[in-house]
Amino acid sequence: MFPSPFNAKHTYIIAEAGVNHNGDIALSKALIDGAAQAGADAVKFQLFEPALLASAKTPLAAYQETGAQAGEPIKNQIDLLSRLALPRQAFIELQAHAHQAGIQFLCTPFDDMSAVFLHQTLDVPLLKISSGELTNLPFLRLLGRMNIPLILSTGMATLAEVEAAVQAAWETNRPPLALLHCVSAYPAAADTVNLLALQTLQQKFPNCTIGYSDHTLGLHVPVAAVALGARIIEKHFTLDQSLEGPDHQASLTVAELAQMVFAIRETEVALGDGIKKPNPVESDCIRVARKSLVLRHDLPAKHTLTLDDLIAKRPGTGISPANLFQVLGKRLKTDLSRDELLQPELLED
Repeated sequence: MFPSPFNAKHTYIIAEAGVNHNGDIALSKALIDGAAQAGADAVKFQLFEPALLASAKTPLAAYQETGAQAGEPIKNQIDLLSRLALPRQAFIELQAHAHQAGIQFLCTPFDDMSAVFLHQTLDVPLLKISSGELTNLPFLRLLGRMNIPLILSTGMATLAEVEAAVQAAWETNRPPLALLHCVSAYPAAADTVNLLALQTLQQKFPNCTIGYSDHTLGLHVPVAAVALGARIIEKHFTLDQSLEGPDHQASLTVAELAQMVFAIRETEVALGDGIKKPNPVESDCIRVARKSLVLRHDLPAKHTLTLDDLIAKRPGTGISPANLFQVLGKRLKTDLSRDELLQPELLED
């Protein structure tokens, strides 16, 4: 039984294989194995029909030109997408491989028929929707009518656009919905990330699960996002950052992905329950690091304690200096020596 990203006890980590398979099924399976090895909750691919995703006049983005395959020049996005697309039948095979590897299989559809295929044929537990589809309200309405849980990235969007997307997805039904803060730059610099927008989304959409889709280099930013309340983390990964293709250079290696998973799990544990109280592991330090009221000099029985008689010193196993004024004016039951810790039983009532 795979975990759910909605109201989960721990952060749901999506290893984004995306198109880093370069159109190769064998490489796709190796990516699945790598994601499972790293400890991610899910591995995600992308399903698209190039001619339905982009027009013939759609240029390459700068990052796509930088990471484009060598050899024959790539003319436009359709040309690039055609080299990165997998046949629909391949996803049946990849889903089976993922389940065998013990990791949940997810996929992002970019058109109506791809969404229907994933929902009806593969029976995926949810659909992850790209930031580019956030303003494609007819598509979001279709997904809402399908009544399948959705994770929606919000890169490039204003808060008003996110609100319109939520309304579209929930126009007919109210499937579980997660919103991922995202900056659609590849890679994204740390000073562009604006992680505090996570809190804005949490406040504006209290009925949605909030997470973060990361495009920065390294793994510290998604870990920080978890500390700020992100319940879902999505991160690109690759088997080899030197491979040809648009996303490899901005992706984690499998080893780095495993480090990120470990750091997120450590962060979750470190967050605790938010109640300010001593932890049982501090008991030894409480004993030796805190102070008690100690006699400055030898004193006889029946002596009435004054401020000049007392000083605060370690250890913390006697009467706390916080109770100083409750002790002043009380008489000693017995003779006491210099540096002796005051205890309640040494004082007369």
